[in-house]
Amino acid sequence: MTEFREATRSLSGVTATIEKRALVWLAGRLPAKINSDHLTVLALVAMIACGLSYWLARRTALGLLLAVVFLAMNWFGDSLDGTLARVRQQQRPRYGFYVDHVVDAVGAVFLMGGLGLSGYMSPFVALALLVAYLLLLVETFLATYTLGTFTMSYFNVGPTELRILLAIGSVVLVAHPTADIAGREYLLFDVGGVVAIAGMIVTLAVATIRHTSALYMAERVR
Repeated sequence: MTEFREATRSLSGVTATIEKRALVWLAGRLPAKINSDHLTVLALVAMIACGLSYWLARRTALGLLLAVVFLAMNWFGDSLDGTLARVRQQQRPRYGFYVDHVVDAVGAVFLMGGLGLSGYMSPFVALALLVAYLLLLVETFLATYTLGTFTMSYFNVGPTELRILLAIGSVVLVAHPTADIAGREYLLFDVGGVVAIAGMIVTLAVATIRHTSALYMAERVR
């Protein structure tokens, strides 16, 4: 197999500094029998369970609280698997990058599917949110391959910040499932979903312009 050079990781989220310290601390205290693969599986199972919890929320508000619990479990598995490998000097950069992000994409389908079936977000908004997320994911992976930098956050917002916002929104939904805007009532998660879609589209546009420009200058035809 040809020589592989791991991409530089770029993470500048609001919680990045404290999160990194917490993850290193946790990695140093996990039992030896637990490895990165176990944590990756946990992340996937937790995200599937999160989607099912939102689906359950159509029948009982308990589903919203369960979704918060599974979001926390997903953070634990998804954020800690790579850290554990680095702390133990057991890095598998190609395998880890590939498996981790296939898991992320599959998990996103279950999450958005659950939201679309929850009654707290309309199916169309959930589908549009999934499409916007996957497009941003594709752009990120293409930039990682061509530029050698894996950008994990944009405008100081990364996966952890998104989980926190979703968890807070889920708790708020228990008491306030709708929002009044200009005298009209909308589903709170529809409003949040539209804002998230707009943010992802802007992020996609900015990242695409920036990365296209960088690649053009790097391979400019003379």
